[in-house]
Amino acid sequence: MLASEFCSLNVLVRINPFADIGKIFPFLYLEQYSTKAKIDKNKIPDNLQIYPTKVWYLPTERGYKTLGEKHLFSVEKQIGDHKIAFDLIHAHFTWSSGYVGARLKERYGVPFVVTAHGYDIYSLPFKDVFWRKNIEYVLNTADRIITVSQSNFDCIRKLDVNTPVHVIPNGFRRDLFKPREMSECRRVLCLPLDKKILLTVGNLVPVKGQKYLVEAFKEIVGQRKDILCVIVGIGTEKDALMRQIRSLGLKDYISLAGRRPHYEIPLWMNASDIFVLPSMRESFGVVQIEAMACGKPVVATRNGGSEEIITSDEYGLLVEPADSGDLAEKILIALDREWDREKILAYAERFTWENISREIVGVYKNIC
Repeated sequence: MLASEFCSLNVLVRINPFADIGKIFPFLYLEQYSTKAKIDKNKIPDNLQIYPTKVWYLPTERGYKTLGEKHLFSVEKQIGDHKIAFDLIHAHFTWSSGYVGARLKERYGVPFVVTAHGYDIYSLPFKDVFWRKNIEYVLNTADRIITVSQSNFDCIRKLDVNTPVHVIPNGFRRDLFKPREMSECRRVLCLPLDKKILLTVGNLVPVKGQKYLVEAFKEIVGQRKDILCVIVGIGTEKDALMRQIRSLGLKDYISLAGRRPHYEIPLWMNASDIFVLPSMRESFGVVQIEAMACGKPVVATRNGGSEEIITSDEYGLLVEPADSGDLAEKILIALDREWDREKILAYAERFTWENISREIVGVYKNIC
């Protein structure tokens, strides 16, 4: 959406070749760092160039702390090899892209914007002295900071940072996330036509709270049997979730669908009746907006981001995090409620990338 505002855009995408090891030794769980960029080349504007930028590292604390300089070296090599010229830098995530952006600003003297998305601002700078020093360096070197939620803004204000901050949420792709016929989507995905389907999408990691959703389903199934929960995602918690599902006797009611390609997620959303986000912490949680763009109500925890999205019970319901009882109660209420799909769709419209991009361009114009 930004391409029309510029003569040319150069996007340097960090990839980690170590990710290929995860395909040979899956217990290492490196799939999320895959070297294969999921890019639809037919959607790339003529004035946009994408450069996969290899950075070798292991996803360990020590590996992350050495990532900044490695990433910088790789980016500078790309700039030199391809003679990339630029008038503005926009880095996404404070580490390691933000660190690279700050160093490039010092070298090339061009304006620099950094977007702090989530863990990189609400957790990382508060872990130890190394992280606080480096994240504060990035934020203070930037000409403007963008962050995706008020809760993230509040975290930035706890740091020694004086750079102006703009709260601009993430957006969704309207060409992908839109209403489709539920029964047809279910047939394509081989899902039952005669059940209420709940969907959650996210990495299978503790912070996403899927275990509380599984716990909640024990209570839900005690009250109604016409129900199926689909969990889309991969991660370190897969085996634990499978054991939990079996131990609670829920294998007929909960399905682990694994990782699905991004273009397929709208099918799963349109096949569902309700979207559930049981996370312990979210900076924003754009997956909720994507579900709403398909006309689906959302049941989500008060996780820092969802409160800024579900601002009315016309769009969804909020529950306490890590409270399976509250989650079960709100899911049962949501299943029985008659939702106004048109109101949900109208609300989601404000988060299209067309609208969000205009706000981002406004930030650029303030410093260029």
